[in-house]
Amino acid sequence: MGDKASTHPGAAGRAAAADHPSSLRNVVLVGHSGSGKTTLVEALALASGAVTRAGRVEDGGTLSDYDEIEHRQHRSVQLSLVPVEWQGIRINVLDTPGYADFVGELRAGLRAADAALFVVSAADGVDGATRLVWEECAAVGMPRAIVVTHLDAARADFDEMVAVCQSAFGGDDPDAVIPLYLPLRGEPGADGNAPVEGLIGLLSRRVYDYTSGTRTERDPDEGQLPQIAEARDRLIEGIISESEDETLMDRYLGGEECDVGTLVKDLEKAVARGVFHPVLAAAPAAEGARHGLGTLELLELITGGFPAPPEREIPAVTTPDGSPRPALTCDPDGPLAAEVVKTTSDPYVGRLSLVRVFSGTLRPDETVHVSGHGLEDRGHEDHDVDERIGALSAPFGKQQRPLPKAVAGDLACVAKLNRAETGDTLSSKDAPLLMQPWTMPDPLLPVAIEAHTKADEDKLSHGLSRLVAEDPTMRLEQNPDTRQLVLWCLGEAHTGVALERLRSRYGVNVDSVTHRVSLRETFAEPASGRGRHVKQSGGHGQFAICDITVEPLPAGSGIEFVDKVVGGAVPRQFIPSVEKGVRAQAAKGVAAGYPLVDFRVTLHDGKAHSVDSSDAAFQTAGALALRECASHARIHLLEPVAELQVDVEDEYVGSVMSDLSGRRGKVSGTEQATDGHTLVRAQIPEIEISRYAVELRSLSHGTGRFSRAYACHEPMPQALAGKILEAAQNGG
Repeated sequence: MGDKASTHPGAAGRAAAADHPSSLRNVVLVGHSGSGKTTLVEALALASGAVTRAGRVEDGGTLSDYDEIEHRQHRSVQLSLVPVEWQGIRINVLDTPGYADFVGELRAGLRAADAALFVVSAADGVDGATRLVWEECAAVGMPRAIVVTHLDAARADFDEMVAVCQSAFGGDDPDAVIPLYLPLRGEPGADGNAPVEGLIGLLSRRVYDYTSGTRTERDPDEGQLPQIAEARDRLIEGIISESEDETLMDRYLGGEECDVGTLVKDLEKAVARGVFHPVLAAAPAAEGARHGLGTLELLELITGGFPAPPEREIPAVTTPDGSPRPALTCDPDGPLAAEVVKTTSDPYVGRLSLVRVFSGTLRPDETVHVSGHGLEDRGHEDHDVDERIGALSAPFGKQQRPLPKAVAGDLACVAKLNRAETGDTLSSKDAPLLMQPWTMPDPLLPVAIEAHTKADEDKLSHGLSRLVAEDPTMRLEQNPDTRQLVLWCLGEAHTGVALERLRSRYGVNVDSVTHRVSLRETFAEPASGRGRHVKQSGGHGQFAICDITVEPLPAGSGIEFVDKVVGGAVPRQFIPSVEKGVRAQAAKGVAAGYPLVDFRVTLHDGKAHSVDSSDAAFQTAGALALRECASHARIHLLEPVAELQVDVEDEYVGSVMSDLSGRRGKVSGTEQATDGHTLVRAQIPEIEISRYAVELRSLSHGTGRFSRAYACHEPMPQALAGKILEAAQNGG
């Protein structure tokens, strides 16, 4: 790591194809929007020699040249890969969006990586969403480190940020979150801020000076030694407490001087096991400089402390039909098992799939089996097909650099995978496999859309299918009750990006319209009605009369039809016709155009004509009779009610419960979910939570999560129902 001897890359750090998994590191950057992740990626690329000046690649573009939408919105909206090389190690750096709407891209990055680097801004601190991701990583034992950025911001304090990180990430063991370096500040400027000019290595007791634009080393000043000694003791105690050598602590407490080489090895092992989380500091390189502050230390941490792919467990695999298979290892000569972690469409190249190879070796132009992926409810069909892949490449900005192969543990872009979608498994066509999928967040924000013009309508289906294939966090619904086309997303920003991609990539313009919930109608009281359909216009006429009564039934009863006709007033063959007409009218509604449910219809009497009566005539009479009953009775509107489960930090429970009550929700109970989190259960009208995905995030400062499931339909308050019925009667 950085406290070893100073090292510099000999040649430019352009990543080439890896020959063995041990020479690979896959690291994902995690942090809130604006924390400096993309800037840090560019600084690492510059320090490793992958680029010659900050963020620039050979064609004049930048490393962040992945999506025009990102440039317009000035934020990352998708997972991106930047491969660099350091000291013979290929590092696949995965940059993730920091905005909560794109958590699906973050989850994909976590799946593809073997370690996580949490980027925390000294100006903003740690937000709730970042803490939740830390907990997810902790649950699976993923190695993690922390890098503090924006130390030159006004009132930025590194020691304070370390304390914040220990509180947010340390849990029961804050001593597992300890800095490896202390920032070295220069003289205060006119604004009173002292710039960070270097780092002090606590294990090596050396100063790493970045003021010249490259890292140089020197001994610390005499006045810095007490500060170094105190922080160094805390670091050594933290390392020793996680050491596998149980005698080391006793020897240290006995006054024995610990060998720095031994401490570094123990530190690297503890980081790789996911039990020790070093804190570092970083800043981008100044104009014309080669090294940004802390970039070499980060590269050394990644290569020395983060695990190689063989050290991480591979997700479980089965055959496509679910039969168990032996656990795989990260072996280039093993059976092929790879997973599509991201799908994009390029107007010139076509579909590109970012693939993580877990076992075996993937080569261009070979035929693979595509299996996946259990998300039919979101519009993603299951796949079980053979497909020939195209070229393999490593992305670098907008460039695609060819790769001859991708060994186990590596990531690569695959061209011409036209059937595979995000989450699908690629394996040998002779021995198909299916990997256990990662957890996809549920899209809970509905957006109803309509084609802007007839020309857009002709292209809409194709565009939406391509859009949904790229993003498994999106769900497409054709609601049969409201006859609306609904795109379910994770938030407003997610929606905006989806609609912009639909326009810019696929040439489809759509309009957002008010999302309607699936209301129902029901009778509030018994009623009677006659349906009379008599027409004589020369030739064969139409004649049918029927008399019915209706009465309400309990919720969930459906529609019952009872025949009480006596004396053949309605011939036997036409009684089913009356029922058919009643049910058809019920499906259309009788008051506001919503389906009519939970009532009993009794056919009492009627009249027929020997020549002019027909099936169609009695269907029409049945429908007319039901409409007349409705004109004589009160009609209740029923609204769908959802069973809501809200997982929120304890400090926000009161606010959440108060908010639910204000939305006509009925809280049914609370229970302790995890340490510091409470699960709130409630039943709430769906019309009140159409934007809850956005509103809960604001209410809980990004820490709240919820799930919803249909519970039942219940009568809508008369005041609300009256407005809807009045609008329907006025043609609204």
